[in-house]
Amino acid sequence: MIAPLQSWIDTGGRPLVIAGPCSAESERQLIETARRLRQDNRIKVFRAGLWKPRTRPDSFEGLGAKALPWLRRVKEETGLLTATEVAEPEHIRLALEYGVDILWIGARTVVSPFIIAKLAEALQGVDIPVMIKNPVHPDVHLWLGAIERFQKAGIRKLAAVHRGFYFFHKSPFRNAPMWEIPIALKSELPSIPIICDPSHISGQRALIGDISQKALDLEMEGLMIESHLHPEKALSDSQQQLTPGALFHLLDQLQIRQKSNRIANNKLEELRAEIDKIDAELLHVLARRMEIIDQIGLYKKHNNITILQLKRWRNIIAERLQMGTEYGLYDEFLHKLLQIVHEESIRRQAEIFKDKQKGKK
Repeated sequence: MIAPLQSWIDTGGRPLVIAGPCSAESERQLIETARRLRQDNRIKVFRAGLWKPRTRPDSFEGLGAKALPWLRRVKEETGLLTATEVAEPEHIRLALEYGVDILWIGARTVVSPFIIAKLAEALQGVDIPVMIKNPVHPDVHLWLGAIERFQKAGIRKLAAVHRGFYFFHKSPFRNAPMWEIPIALKSELPSIPIICDPSHISGQRALIGDISQKALDLEMEGLMIESHLHPEKALSDSQQQLTPGALFHLLDQLQIRQKSNRIANNKLEELRAEIDKIDAELLHVLARRMEIIDQIGLYKKHNNITILQLKRWRNIIAERLQMGTEYGLYDEFLHKLLQIVHEESIRRQAEIFKDKQKGKK
C-alpha cells in the first residue's frame, strides 16, 4: 500500500511545492536561498542536489557530503523539510545521518534495476519518503519497476516525479513531457502521487509556467521547481532556474482547478499525446520525402530532364486517391493535400535548376 501524500506532508490542501537550487554550491547560497523561499508558505520542501550525475566529467558534479551540514542547518533555521538525490547506498547512509527528510532517485539511476535494488535494500526498514523520477527514456514499466522495488523494501511513503523524457526529434523542451507516460503510470498504480518537475522538462525559464499549469490541469499532486538567488551564476542548469521572486510570481499565476472526471481527462490526454507522436512521425516522413525529391531534382538536372512529368503526376493522383479512399479519407481532402505536396516538390526542383542556371553565368 502506498501512503497518501497528505499523510506524510501537510500541504494545506494545495499542490505540494518543492523548491531550491539545482546544486548546493556554498553554505551561504543554500541558507540565503532557503530563507528567501521560506517567505512563501506554499513552499514546503527545500531541494538541493549534492551528488550530481553529469554527462561530462569536467562538469560540476556537486559538493557531496560536504553540503549535508548545510542542509541540516536549512531545516533547523527555516523549518522547511529537506530533500536531495541519492544514487548509491553510501549517499543514503550519509543523508539519513544528517537528517534529510526526503530522498529522490534520479532519472539516470532509475534506468538500472541493479542499482535500484541496492538502494531499496539500503532503505529496508527505514521510514522515509522516497520520490522516484522517471527513467530518461519513455519506459513506463521501468519506472513502475523501480517503484515496486522500494515497495518491496517496505517503503510506503512514495511519489513519482515526472521530469520528461529524451526524445530524438527536435523539441522546444529539454525533455519531452510525453504526458501519456505518467498517465499510464497512474493507470497502473492509481495510489501513487505524481509530482511534476517542470524545470527539467522545459530546460528554460520561459516554459516553466506553462508546464506547471499543464501538470496541475492533469491533477498531478505537486511541483518540483529549481530556484536560485542568481540563476545566471549557477554552476549547473542555469537556464532552467528561477529566482525566488520569479517563483512566487509563477505560483501566483497558477490556477488550481476543481477536480473533474480523472478517467475521462486522462483518456483524452492519451489520445492527444498519440496525435502528437503521429504528427512528429508525419513530419519526419514528409521531410524524408522532400530529401528524395531533391535527389530526383538533381538527377533531372544532370540528365536534362524536365521538372514536370504530367503523366507521372496524373498516375500519382489516381493511385493515392484510391489508396486514401480505402483508408477512409475524403477525396477533396486528399486532393488538396497531394496538390500542396506536389507544388512544394516542383518548387524545390525549380530551385535546384535555378542553381544550375546561375552556375552557367
